[in-house]
Amino acid sequence: MVRWVTPKPKSCAAVRQTTAWCNRGGPISAEPRINDRIRVPEVRLVGPSGEQVGIVPLAKALELAQEYDLDLVEVAANARPPVCKLMDYGKFKYESAMKAREARKNQAHTVIKEMKLRPKIDPHDYDTKKGHVVRFLKQGDKVKITIMFRGREQSRPELGYRLLQRLAEDVQELGFVESSPKQDGRNMIMVLGPHKKKTEAMAEAREAQAARKAGRRQEAEAPSQESAEA
Repeated sequence: MVRWVTPKPKSCAAVRQTTAWCNRGGPISAEPRINDRIRVPEVRLVGPSGEQVGIVPLAKALELAQEYDLDLVEVAANARPPVCKLMDYGKFKYESAMKAREARKNQAHTVIKEMKLRPKIDPHDYDTKKGHVVRFLKQGDKVKITIMFRGREQSRPELGYRLLQRLAEDVQELGFVESSPKQDGRNMIMVLGPHKKKTEAMAEAREAQAARKAGRRQEAEAPSQESAEA
Protein backbone atom coordinates (compact mmCIF):
# COMPACT_ATOMS: atom_id res chain seq x y z
CA MET A 1 0.00 0.00 0.00
CA VAL A 2 1.41 3.39 -1.01
CA ARG A 3 0.99 6.32 1.36
CA TRP A 4 0.90 9.81 -0.11
CA VAL A 5 2.46 12.43 2.07
CA THR A 6 1.37 15.99 1.47
CA PRO A 7 4.39 18.29 1.64
CA LYS A 8 4.25 21.16 4.09
CA PRO A 9 3.78 24.54 2.44
CA LYS A 10 6.89 26.71 2.46
CA SER A 11 6.91 29.95 4.35
CA CYS A 12 6.89 33.23 2.45
CA ALA A 13 10.50 33.87 3.49
CA ALA A 14 11.59 30.49 2.12
CA VAL A 15 9.78 31.17 -1.17
CA ARG A 16 11.45 34.56 -1.51
CA GLN A 17 14.87 33.06 -0.80
CA THR A 18 14.33 30.28 -3.36
CA THR A 19 13.19 32.83 -5.94
CA ALA A 20 16.24 34.97 -5.27
CA TRP A 21 18.58 32.03 -5.77
CA CYS A 22 16.81 31.04 -8.98
CA ASN A 23 17.02 34.55 -10.38
CA ARG A 24 20.65 34.98 -9.39
CA GLY A 25 22.83 34.68 -12.45
CA GLY A 26 26.12 35.22 -10.75
CA PRO A 27 27.83 38.44 -9.69
CA ILE A 28 27.04 41.52 -11.75
CA SER A 29 30.22 42.86 -13.33
CA ALA A 30 30.89 46.59 -13.28
CA GLU A 31 33.17 46.24 -16.30
CA PRO A 32 31.73 47.46 -19.62
CA ARG A 33 31.13 44.94 -22.39
CA ILE A 34 33.79 44.94 -25.08
CA ASN A 35 34.22 43.40 -28.54
CA ASP A 36 32.43 40.05 -28.94
CA ARG A 37 30.71 40.42 -25.54
CA ILE A 38 28.46 43.07 -27.05
CA ARG A 39 25.24 41.32 -28.17
CA VAL A 40 23.09 43.87 -30.00
CA PRO A 41 22.24 44.19 -33.73
CA GLU A 42 23.56 47.76 -34.07
CA VAL A 43 25.37 50.42 -32.07
CA ARG A 44 25.89 54.17 -32.11
CA LEU A 45 29.59 54.34 -32.84
CA VAL A 46 32.07 56.95 -31.60
CA GLY A 47 35.49 57.06 -33.26
CA PRO A 48 38.92 57.01 -31.55
CA SER A 49 39.11 60.82 -31.45
CA GLY A 50 35.54 61.28 -30.22
CA GLU A 51 34.03 61.84 -33.66
CA GLN A 52 30.45 60.65 -34.20
CA VAL A 53 30.38 57.85 -36.78
CA GLY A 54 26.66 57.19 -36.43
CA ILE A 55 24.49 54.08 -36.09
CA VAL A 56 26.19 51.08 -37.69
CA PRO A 57 25.65 47.29 -37.54
CA LEU A 58 27.63 45.55 -34.80
CA ALA A 59 29.58 43.54 -37.39
CA LYS A 60 30.70 46.77 -39.08
CA ALA A 61 31.76 48.30 -35.74
CA LEU A 62 33.82 45.21 -34.89
CA GLU A 63 35.40 45.33 -38.33
CA LEU A 64 36.42 48.97 -37.82
CA ALA A 65 37.86 48.13 -34.39
CA GLN A 66 40.00 45.42 -36.00
CA GLU A 67 41.18 47.82 -38.71
CA TYR A 68 42.24 50.44 -36.13
CA ASP A 69 43.73 47.72 -33.87
CA LEU A 70 41.48 48.96 -31.06
CA ASP A 71 38.68 47.62 -28.87
CA LEU A 72 34.97 48.25 -29.26
CA VAL A 73 33.81 49.35 -25.80
CA GLU A 74 30.19 49.84 -24.75
CA VAL A 75 30.14 53.19 -22.93
CA ALA A 76 26.36 53.72 -22.64
CA ALA A 77 24.58 50.39 -22.37
CA ASN A 78 21.15 51.88 -21.57
CA ALA A 79 21.00 54.03 -24.69
CA ARG A 80 18.97 52.86 -27.68
CA PRO A 81 20.96 51.75 -29.52
CA PRO A 82 23.89 51.37 -27.08
CA VAL A 83 26.78 53.80 -27.54
CA CYS A 84 30.14 52.18 -28.25
CA LYS A 85 33.56 53.76 -28.67
CA LEU A 86 36.74 52.64 -30.39
CA MET A 87 39.60 52.79 -27.86
CA ASP A 88 42.57 50.97 -26.39
CA TYR A 89 40.72 49.43 -23.45
CA GLY A 90 43.86 48.34 -21.60
CA LYS A 91 45.30 51.85 -21.74
CA PHE A 92 41.91 53.30 -20.73
CA LYS A 93 41.73 51.08 -17.63
CA TYR A 94 45.29 51.99 -16.63
CA GLU A 95 44.68 55.73 -16.98
CA SER A 96 41.38 55.46 -15.07
CA ALA A 97 43.11 53.62 -12.22
CA MET A 98 45.85 56.28 -12.07
CA LYS A 99 43.26 59.08 -11.98
CA ALA A 100 41.34 57.34 -9.18
CA ARG A 101 44.57 56.86 -7.24
CA GLU A 102 45.49 60.53 -7.62
CA ALA A 103 41.99 61.57 -6.56
CA ARG A 104 42.25 59.44 -3.41
CA LYS A 105 45.68 60.92 -2.73
CA ASN A 106 44.35 64.48 -2.94
CA GLN A 107 41.11 63.72 -1.13
CA ALA A 108 40.75 65.94 1.91
CA HIS A 109 39.48 64.46 5.16
CA THR A 110 38.82 67.11 7.78
CA VAL A 111 40.02 65.81 11.14
CA ILE A 112 39.00 67.22 14.51
CA LYS A 113 41.98 67.24 16.85
CA GLU A 114 41.53 67.72 20.58
CA MET A 115 43.64 69.69 23.02
CA LYS A 116 42.97 69.68 26.78
CA LEU A 117 44.01 72.47 29.14
CA ARG A 118 43.58 73.34 32.80
CA PRO A 119 42.28 76.77 33.88
CA LYS A 120 45.50 77.54 35.83
CA ILE A 121 47.90 76.18 33.24
CA ASP A 122 51.61 76.90 33.54
CA PRO A 123 52.96 79.44 30.96
CA HIS A 124 55.42 76.91 29.55
CA ASP A 125 52.69 74.27 29.20
CA TYR A 126 50.44 76.85 27.56
CA ASP A 127 53.09 77.64 24.94
CA THR A 128 53.53 73.91 24.25
CA LYS A 129 49.78 73.35 23.88
CA LYS A 130 49.45 76.44 21.70
CA GLY A 131 52.24 75.11 19.47
CA HIS A 132 50.25 71.92 18.90
CA VAL A 133 47.12 73.94 18.06
CA VAL A 134 49.11 76.02 15.57
CA ARG A 135 50.44 72.86 13.91
CA PHE A 136 46.95 71.36 13.64
CA LEU A 137 45.51 74.52 12.10
CA LYS A 138 48.37 74.74 9.60
CA GLN A 139 47.52 71.18 8.53
CA GLY A 140 43.94 72.30 7.82
CA ASP A 141 42.40 70.43 10.77
CA LYS A 142 39.82 71.65 13.25
CA VAL A 143 40.80 71.75 16.91
CA LYS A 144 38.50 71.06 19.85
CA ILE A 145 39.80 72.90 22.92
CA THR A 146 38.64 71.49 26.25
CA ILE A 147 39.17 73.28 29.57
CA MET A 148 38.94 70.76 32.42
CA PHE A 149 37.71 72.07 35.81
CA ARG A 150 38.42 70.22 39.02
CA GLY A 151 37.24 70.80 42.57
CA ARG A 152 36.80 74.46 43.42
CA GLU A 153 37.75 75.46 39.85
CA GLN A 154 34.17 74.65 38.84
CA SER A 155 33.00 77.79 40.64
CA ARG A 156 35.31 79.95 38.46
CA PRO A 157 34.17 79.34 34.84
CA GLU A 158 35.42 82.79 33.87
CA LEU A 159 38.99 81.47 34.17
CA GLY A 160 38.36 78.95 31.42
CA TYR A 161 36.52 81.49 29.28
CA ARG A 162 39.39 83.97 29.45
CA LEU A 163 41.92 81.23 28.64
CA LEU A 164 39.94 80.20 25.56
CA GLN A 165 39.67 83.83 24.43
CA ARG A 166 43.42 84.26 24.86
CA LEU A 167 44.15 81.14 22.80
CA ALA A 168 41.75 82.21 20.05
CA GLU A 169 43.48 85.61 19.81
CA ASP A 170 46.94 84.00 19.74
CA VAL A 171 46.08 81.83 16.72
CA GLN A 172 43.67 84.17 14.91
CA GLU A 173 45.99 84.36 11.87
CA LEU A 174 45.61 80.61 11.34
CA GLY A 175 42.10 79.87 12.61
CA PHE A 176 38.78 81.25 13.77
CA VAL A 177 36.27 80.40 16.48
CA GLU A 178 33.86 77.99 14.83
CA SER A 179 32.02 77.09 18.03
CA SER A 180 32.00 79.59 20.88
CA PRO A 181 32.96 78.47 24.40
CA LYS A 182 30.20 76.60 26.18
CA GLN A 183 29.95 74.70 29.44
CA ASP A 184 29.65 70.91 29.20
CA GLY A 185 29.45 69.45 32.69
CA ARG A 186 32.83 69.94 34.34
CA ASN A 187 34.41 71.04 31.06
CA MET A 188 34.26 74.10 28.83
CA ILE A 189 34.59 73.48 25.08
CA MET A 190 35.49 75.66 22.10
CA VAL A 191 36.14 74.59 18.49
CA LEU A 192 38.65 76.36 16.25
CA GLY A 193 38.43 76.07 12.47
CA PRO A 194 41.37 76.60 10.08
CA HIS A 195 41.42 79.46 7.56
CA LYS A 196 43.08 77.18 5.01
CA LYS A 197 41.28 74.27 3.46
CA LYS A 198 42.70 70.80 3.94
CA THR A 199 43.58 70.51 0.24
CA GLU A 200 45.52 73.80 0.33
CA ALA A 201 47.45 72.70 3.41
CA MET A 202 48.31 69.37 1.78
CA ALA A 203 49.49 71.10 -1.40
CA GLU A 204 51.71 73.50 0.57
CA ALA A 205 53.17 70.60 2.56
CA ARG A 206 54.06 68.76 -0.67
CA GLU A 207 55.68 71.90 -2.12
CA ALA A 208 57.71 72.42 1.06
CA GLN A 209 58.84 68.79 1.00
CA ALA A 210 59.89 69.08 -2.64
CA ALA A 211 61.82 72.29 -1.85
CA ARG A 212 63.66 70.58 1.02
CA LYS A 213 64.61 67.66 -1.23
CA ALA A 214 65.87 70.06 -3.90
CA GLY A 215 67.93 71.93 -1.29
CA ARG A 216 69.52 68.71 -0.05
CA ARG A 217 70.41 67.72 -3.62
CA GLN A 218 72.07 71.09 -4.21
CA GLU A 219 74.07 70.76 -0.97
CA ALA A 220 75.18 67.27 -2.00
CA GLU A 221 76.25 68.45 -5.44
CA ALA A 222 78.13 71.54 -4.19
CA PRO A 223 81.23 69.69 -2.81
CA SER A 224 81.65 67.72 -6.03
CA GLN A 225 81.54 70.95 -8.08
CA GLU A 226 84.14 72.60 -5.81
CA SER A 227 86.48 69.62 -6.16
CA ALA A 228 86.08 69.69 -9.93
CA GLU A 229 86.98 73.39 -10.07
CA ALA A 230 90.04 72.79 -7.87
